[in-house]
Amino acid sequence: MPAVPCNTQDYTWHKGTRCEAIVTDFQVMCVAVGSAALVVLLLFMLTVFFAKKLYLLKTENSKLRKTNLVFQGKFTLLRDTRTDGSFLVHHFLSFYLRAGCKVCFVALLQSFSHYNIVAQKLGVSLTAAKERGQLVFLEGLKSCLDLLFGEEEEEQSAQPSPLQFISESASNLKALFDFVRTSLTPGGGDSWKGPVLLVDDLSVLLSLGATPVAVLDFIHYCRVAVCSQLKGNIVVLVHSNEDSEDEENELVVNSLCHHSDLILWVEGLATGFCKDVHGQIKIIRRVSLELTAEQDHIQIYQYKIQDKNVTFFARGLSAAVL
Repeated sequence: MPAVPCNTQDYTWHKGTRCEAIVTDFQVMCVAVGSAALVVLLLFMLTVFFAKKLYLLKTENSKLRKTNLVFQGKFTLLRDTRTDGSFLVHHFLSFYLRAGCKVCFVALLQSFSHYNIVAQKLGVSLTAAKERGQLVFLEGLKSCLDLLFGEEEEEQSAQPSPLQFISESASNLKALFDFVRTSLTPGGGDSWKGPVLLVDDLSVLLSLGATPVAVLDFIHYCRVAVCSQLKGNIVVLVHSNEDSEDEENELVVNSLCHHSDLILWVEGLATGFCKDVHGQIKIIRRVSLELTAEQDHIQIYQYKIQDKNVTFFARGLSAAVL
């Protein structure tokens, strides 16, 4: 019996003259529709995932912006590595002044005019804060020059300079502590919310000749006076470099990290300079200090410093990438 050939027009693909294996148009359409549906489902799942992440970040950011609470008795450490974390100092300075707190600012790195110019961009006037008694500003650069080249004026002054240890053989920071305690002790007519000690930056004291023990003792006494007795807050900036050979500075940094309630660790990018991402910040909430079984809460964000503000975002979600 002769072989009857199949009608090839009815099939998309066939094998053999008698169509032993075939693929119909309907089967091809089912595979195409199924593949397209799978791709759409995957895209929908990815869209929902990233939309949920962005929503959580926006919600958390809005909560942080709306929250104007000033916690009491907290020691916050600002630490920077391979970058400049001074923008955090400007943030805390403007934040506490807006919140109506009495601020003692020990500025060892820059002049008053520098901080005032940056504060004006953030909507705060340091000059006005000083005039109304809300801000006590210690200009470390000027005090050092007065100690080194203004001996006659210093002898006529009734009170010793807070940085008196520079001209003495022993690195005793008692004069600096007395200055802080006197500045933040509330008077009879003060109506400020709470005292705040802000130091920028603590590493300069080591460069001026203070020993690590003296610096740690100074911070310890400030914590007792400001945080425990006056129910205020302390914010300190320190520079660190894990590859540095400065053992004294690393000793101070590690000791402060151990006793801090909150650590804001700013680091430069390991890949180098980037126009759209200036670095990353690690937020470490020391829950372990509260004698609980919980571990420290760690959050990592990337940031970009702009003219009047700083933008924070999750790693890999910068505006340039999205």
